[in-house]
Amino acid sequence: MPSSTVHLLRHGEVHNPAGVLYGRLPDFHLSELGRQMAECLADHFAQRAHDGARFVLLAASPLTRAQETAAPTARALGLEIETEPRIIEAENHFEGLKVTPRELLRPRHWRYLLNPLRPSWGEAYEAQAERVLDAVGDAARTAIGRGGEGAEAILVAHQLPIWAARLKAEGRSLAHDPRRRECTLTSLTSLTVDTATGAVMDVRYTEPAARLLPGAAATPGA
Repeated sequence: MPSSTVHLLRHGEVHNPAGVLYGRLPDFHLSELGRQMAECLADHFAQRAHDGARFVLLAASPLTRAQETAAPTARALGLEIETEPRIIEAENHFEGLKVTPRELLRPRHWRYLLNPLRPSWGEAYEAQAERVLDAVGDAARTAIGRGGEGAEAILVAHQLPIWAARLKAEGRSLAHDPRRRECTLTSLTSLTVDTATGAVMDVRYTEPAARLLPGAAATPGA
């Protein structure tokens, strides 16, 4: 039963002094702390490679913050960054806005707030989970093809799509409270995939940059 582990890495902290929901907007770069987080993850993967792990694929969402998070790991592992559009941030009606209670009271938003279980203000959770898990399955098969049994892949993505994929992989309801997502900045959600069937056999969650999290931005969905 050939298997591969695919690590879904959430990007680092973003420079966002206005506090907007940046979604898919271009040119939102990592903050200084975010760059430190990215370097920390590169050190983590380099140490694992030194200990025998075989990383053969590194891909990132097209968005700036994901590409910048991947860069130190690419240098550390000697891998090229491939771009994977299926792991991009979710579409969101509130993109570019500072989402406050006052903003939500504006009548122009009301029709987007009808069904938080879908959610009605953006891309459906089910659609996010399916596209990310499709990318995970393809990454696992590519890793096996390049490096053989046990070879690993890294995909740099975004909180909500990662969380939706994890919930679906674990057979849990996709409806959730955004404040309760277990997916901090530069955390790893690691899925072990049976490449013969595409089934996710195991899900693990770790925070290699935990020491850098106190005081970091905590915008849900970013």
